[in-house]
Amino acid sequence: MNSLSPWRAVSLRSRIIFLFAVFCVFACIGFVRDITDLGRQPVPRFVATVVLFGLFAACYAASGIVLRQNFWKALLPLFALQFLLMGLLANFFPDAPRVVQLNAAEVVRLHSRLAFDAGAINLSIVLGYVGFVYVSVSEARKYLRTQTEKAALEGEMAAAHEIQRVMVPQDLPTIRCYAVESVYLPAEEVGGDFFQVVSLKSGRTLIVIGDVSGKGLRAAMIVSMIVGMLGTLSGFTDEPAEILDELNRRLCSRTHGGFATCLALCLDNDGRLTLANAGHPAPYLNGKEIPFTGSMPLGLVQTARYSQTCLEIALGDRVVLLTDGIPEAKNQQGALLGFPTVAALLREGANVRTVAEAAQRFGQNDDLTVISIARTA
Repeated sequence: MNSLSPWRAVSLRSRIIFLFAVFCVFACIGFVRDITDLGRQPVPRFVATVVLFGLFAACYAASGIVLRQNFWKALLPLFALQFLLMGLLANFFPDAPRVVQLNAAEVVRLHSRLAFDAGAINLSIVLGYVGFVYVSVSEARKYLRTQTEKAALEGEMAAAHEIQRVMVPQDLPTIRCYAVESVYLPAEEVGGDFFQVVSLKSGRTLIVIGDVSGKGLRAAMIVSMIVGMLGTLSGFTDEPAEILDELNRRLCSRTHGGFATCLALCLDNDGRLTLANAGHPAPYLNGKEIPFTGSMPLGLVQTARYSQTCLEIALGDRVVLLTDGIPEAKNQQGALLGFPTVAALLREGANVRTVAEAAQRFGQNDDLTVISIARTA
């Protein structure tokens, strides 16, 4: 496959014109040979010689581009075939005998033949160089266009990475009475997973994890909207259900068919957790799934409403939040890692990095995000 890359990078038109240019330039050898033979070749042999020189030159050029360092594998057979065909032509169409004394008619014939050869040489060279110039200019313009597009894409990706830094915080704030850890492994340059840890005015802490449908820049832009809205909404309410209600209302007219699953959790210093879920995988408490009633993802139904549940966690308890890329990791046989395996890992005490890397090794096909919240006091 790699040996074909030079051809694949060039348009079909440029390939044809390039080979035609090679044909024209090397066809000149046939006309030159006719001049050195003083036009004594029979016309069929003369025409076949011109065509064969050009055709085999094009074959040499094509094999050199396709095979590169292995071009000799085609060179030797091609050369042997060319030598054989030229020998057969000489055998079937031998040169006319040399004329010691040229009469007027033969001088006129020779002059016409040599004039034709000279004109054909000039025409072949002109056509060949025009072809080379066309391909050079065409591919140069294509290269410049590609470089321009590459620079634009790099600029977009740089902007996307800035968005990524907002949607997935690098450094988590210190939360009194809790130890919070996170890991994020995107499937592409820019993913659709996100999480936020927000310190609220009331002294509580809001943790939000979510997953936007799709990947790439479009998903990143939706995530940036959600993160911006969270920053605003968390200034007005501490209640996770109210935050999800308002997020859903605002997103319904802006995702253009996309949606986002989301889990919002509010921490109190005394171990009280308040949770609300919008179609997101349920969290785990000490390796056991916390039950939730079914709920709609954000951005699909404007009238959707979200409920919340409260629970108490004791000293040493751990709550783990994750995105569906973890249980839905798929191996080459099509088997899923699965929720039971994830739960077993958590019960065995696996940390966030271990869980994420287990899914990655099994077969990552989506973004992987895991957050652990352990009560320490």
